[in-house]
Amino acid sequence: MSTGSVWNPENIRDVAESVGLGSLSSEVVEHLTRDVEFRLAQILEEALKSMRHSKRTTLFTADITHALRALDVEPLYGYESTRPLKFGEASIGPGQPLYYLDDDEVDFEKLINAPLPKVPREIAFTAHWLAVEGVQPTIPQNPTPADAARASTDMLPKGPGAHAHAHLAAAAGADAPLAVRPLVKHILSKELQLYFEHVCASLLDETNEAARAAALASLAADPGLHQLLPYFVHFVADKVTHNLKAPFVLAQNLHLVAALAQNPHLLLAPYVASLVPPVLTCLVGRRLGPSSSSATGVLPAHYALRELAASVLRLLSRPAYTSGTPTLKPRLARTLLKHLLSTSAAAATSLGIYYGALLGLTGVAGAEGVRVLVLPNLGVVDEVLKEALADDEAGRGCEVEAVVDVVMSALAMLEEEDRGRGAGTADVMVVDGRDESDRARVFERVGEVVGQRVWDSGRPGLVRVVLEQEVVV
Repeated sequence: MSTGSVWNPENIRDVAESVGLGSLSSEVVEHLTRDVEFRLAQILEEALKSMRHSKRTTLFTADITHALRALDVEPLYGYESTRPLKFGEASIGPGQPLYYLDDDEVDFEKLINAPLPKVPREIAFTAHWLAVEGVQPTIPQNPTPADAARASTDMLPKGPGAHAHAHLAAAAGADAPLAVRPLVKHILSKELQLYFEHVCASLLDETNEAARAAALASLAADPGLHQLLPYFVHFVADKVTHNLKAPFVLAQNLHLVAALAQNPHLLLAPYVASLVPPVLTCLVGRRLGPSSSSATGVLPAHYALRELAASVLRLLSRPAYTSGTPTLKPRLARTLLKHLLSTSAAAATSLGIYYGALLGLTGVAGAEGVRVLVLPNLGVVDEVLKEALADDEAGRGCEVEAVVDVVMSALAMLEEEDRGRGAGTADVMVVDGRDESDRARVFERVGEVVGQRVWDSGRPGLVRVVLEQEVVV
């Protein structure tokens, strides 16, 4: 026997009809009503915690927003009012009603002389045993085994030819399949549509730097943009996919992602998995804009783009986003390591791939990733660097220097960590950086190109880090 419900079951039927479920059985409505009451009680319990921590005795709408955030639900934005809102209707023409908020006129003298309202009832909770040592007691608050069995059989399709619609028919208690109508589409307000169009147009306007800066500042600080997040994610994916030869467009999309990641009012964690692929494309893509450097030895534009993509990837790898997806950083590390170890002809012709992979691994995995993933595989990178230096006609010396600089920065992280641990302990190797036998071992460990730069640096700590890693491995 069902107990009395606080939530009106007719609301459940109204919502079901709005999504195409014309008729629901009483049992389904009862189960959905219980679920709604449980969710509301859970939100109210968290909201009351926020109220008590604020040393208040009145529950505000801000407490509900904090409760939704604590339960990992996107916060809802609406009216903050202490009384119910009344909407009036006015006619501006035949068949064109205009609705407005109706303000009540209150007599000040009557308001003063009116009796005080009744003290509201305090919220009370009733506890009961859900299960005792794995056995559910038969009390009115718990469903009986017969109710659970009946609910599970009602949800199954009936007949040998049952298909997807039969599931909905069984859930609604109907004998014939229901004609399911599509869900209501997400409708943005006119203001948000105009905001989205203006921001996207400003970001892609090469002639107006002030408009681009204003758009990025708005994305990084303004609240109330949560409804536009799916649209911005789709915009970034679309522009990166169709503009791989336009470094300016790619850079602006990376700035857009960085601005969204810095906005404290947005819940970006559910969208990080969709934002990572465009950023990885800008980091380790094969061809991003002009691929050849100028005659003066200036790096191609895509090197700066890859550096920007690496910084954005570090933002998306923060614990605030990876805590809900613990496999994100390992998957990123595997993908970047795959590009670092690529020995195909296509990869060998673009040193930018190795440049981006090294930047990404250094930023995502940190010093431990450099020790485990980068340092043991520098021999593969050295072969590519020597092949690029041998091709004198291509003039790729500046690109080789850029890749070597990234490797040196990564090794410097290990040197700094080694110095922090205390390089004078007994278990640390004594290296002065002048022994020729050490020089040969460094070349064997990291290759000739990187090894020569390490040896010429004259930093014994850097040489010691490379040789210590040789002993550990």
